[in-house]
Amino acid sequence: MKDALPILLGVVPFGLISGVLAVDVGLSTAQALGMSVIVFAGASQLAALQLIAEGAAIPVTLLTIYVINMRFVMYSASIGPYMAYLSNMWKALISYLLVDQAYGLSIVRYGQNPDMPHKHWYYLGTAVTMWVVWQITTLLGIFLGTQIPPEWGLDFAIPLMFIALAFPAITDRASGTTAIAGSVIAVVAAGLPLNLGLITGALCGIVAGMIVETWTKGELA
Repeated sequence: MKDALPILLGVVPFGLISGVLAVDVGLSTAQALGMSVIVFAGASQLAALQLIAEGAAIPVTLLTIYVINMRFVMYSASIGPYMAYLSNMWKALISYLLVDQAYGLSIVRYGQNPDMPHKHWYYLGTAVTMWVVWQITTLLGIFLGTQIPPEWGLDFAIPLMFIALAFPAITDRASGTTAIAGSVIAVVAAGLPLNLGLITGALCGIVAGMIVETWTKGELA
């Protein structure tokens, strides 16, 4: 839980923005909070709310959420081997709680301490912390609504949160290449519809990192 505290500086404004936007598009308190609890995925929640505000068709909204959340497939493939010893019930709980922050903190810790016992407890501690803070701040955003002054610039804290998550994971040439390539492509492709720029950047970053890792292993062979 202690490791999650710096990341909360980005989660808090993220949750507030989500709550405010839910009210702005006309959701009731129960609907907004229900969406937050059931979906529990900030990026897709914000995208869905924006599409609802624009009057987008339901299939378009669902497809957008699906595309944005595709990154969790990559997260699951990466963190899954560390959770292989767990029961299906535990795996279901961990799957529900899988978010960028919990994944980022956990995968870095597991890399630093590969022999760490009971790895799922560390993951659970960070993930539950994120869940509780997300629900509370979303609820605050719902009730405070437009009382939050725009001068606070809450949206500025969101990219800082992801930078704080990514930086500790850059430990070698391959991970550095992944971060740089993914970031550049995501920015260049930001104008793609359905938020495909994020997915495009992630995939290109992974491919670039794999190429560099293969090349590096060839050098050392």
